[in-house]
Amino acid sequence: MNAEAERIKRAFDIVGGAAGLALAAPILALAACAIKLEDGGPILFRQTRLGRRARHFEILKLRTMTVDADRHRSDGVVEAGDPRITRVGKLLRRTAVDELPQLWHVLRGDMSLVGPRPVPPPHLERYDERQRRRLQVKPGLTGWAQVHGRASLPWPERLELDVWYVEHQSLAVDARILARTAGVLLRRDVAYRGEAGGWR
Repeated sequence: MNAEAERIKRAFDIVGGAAGLALAAPILALAACAIKLEDGGPILFRQTRLGRRARHFEILKLRTMTVDADRHRSDGVVEAGDPRITRVGKLLRRTAVDELPQLWHVLRGDMSLVGPRPVPPPHLERYDERQRRRLQVKPGLTGWAQVHGRASLPWPERLELDVWYVEHQSLAVDARILARTAGVLLRRDVAYRGEAGGWR
C-alpha cells in the first residue's frame, strides 16, 4: 500500500472509529451495566498485545469471563463452552460486542479497522520469518483471516491468511473485508478457538 493509500486508510479509520464509538455508545453502556450487575467485577479486560512492528500496547475488551478466570487457566486459551465465560459474556462474545472498545484503539492509531488481529507478545517467539510479516501492518478489528473462518481455523492457516493480507493489502481489499465481516459475526460457530488454540 503506497503512502497516499495509507493516508486515506488512516482518515477512514478516524471517521469509522469515531462514528463506530458514537453508534456503539448505547450498546456499550448496556453491556457495562450487565457485566457489573452479574458479578460486580471490572467491566473491562486489559491485556498487552503486539502492534505494528511488534510494538506493545494494552488492548481493551469488555470482560466476558469470571474475575478469577486466570486462576483456573493462565494460558489465555478459551474453549467453546468454557465454564469461565459468564452468562453475559456468552452473549457479548457471540455478537463480538466485547470487541467494541477497540474502536478507541483505532482512533488512537494503535489499530486499524482492518488488519491481522493483535496477539499477545509470546506469539512472536513462535513465528518464522514469513509469519513475522503480519506485524508489518497495524492490527485490525477485523481481517482476512476473520472473514475466512475467524478462530475456527488452525493457527498456521490463520497466519498464512494474515500474511496474504499484508502482501495484497489495498483499499479495495479492505472494503471487501468490511463488507463480509457482518455476515461472519452472525456465525456462532466461529466465536471460539480452533483446534490449534486461541487467546482471550
